[in-house]
Amino acid sequence: MKDNFKKLIEAAKKSLENPGHSPRPLPKKESKKFSVIYVFRHTETYDNRRRVFSGRRNTRLTPRGIKQAKQLAKKLKDKRIELAYCPPLIRCKWTLREVLRYHPGVKIIVDPLLVERDYGELTGKSKLKLMRENFELAVKYRRGYDFPPPGGESFKDVQTKRIFPFCRRLEKELSKTKKNVAICCTNNTMRLIRMYFEKLTVFQMQTLENPFGDYAAYVVRPH
Repeated sequence: MKDNFKKLIEAAKKSLENPGHSPRPLPKKESKKFSVIYVFRHTETYDNRRRVFSGRRNTRLTPRGIKQAKQLAKKLKDKRIELAYCPPLIRCKWTLREVLRYHPGVKIIVDPLLVERDYGELTGKSKLKLMRENFELAVKYRRGYDFPPPGGESFKDVQTKRIFPFCRRLEKELSKTKKNVAICCTNNTMRLIRMYFEKLTVFQMQTLENPFGDYAAYVVRPH
């Protein structure tokens, strides 16, 4: 357990030093026969730049974030996308809008199940300041599985109440319709979506950092 916590500390540090950077490539599995889900996080926001807890508050893309969204759009330009999902957050809608410029007419479903983890009293506060004031507590709030911040949600809360139910429902629907879907979400939500489709352990999910401007792809086969 001590070794795992050390690795969580290291992941939390690297995330603050270089948000949106991942040394590991995202999985990309595709099929012409079955449905494919393309999942990506929103690109850089002003809260990302300032190292602030965003949670459910709205923060806009920076100029760099808009550039990253355009780069992501080019990567997905030639993919077949027939349906798109995002949470009711401006940063996700803006990123998705850039991607869908190459896919006119695609229906967007704004699904509240995809909304970011609620950071409660930490919303809008500095991650750097909290790390300086109480390092271990800050890591537990940021990466702990069942350790919610005051008035907020833990990863476990979000997993069981929203993200896994969303994934199960979507998987069931796509196994019948065989449509290809794009999902633009937040970093924490993407961690849990990856946990579901990649069958990751809790610890593996906790140490993930999803890159800006890239996507993961999963094939959904009929049950």
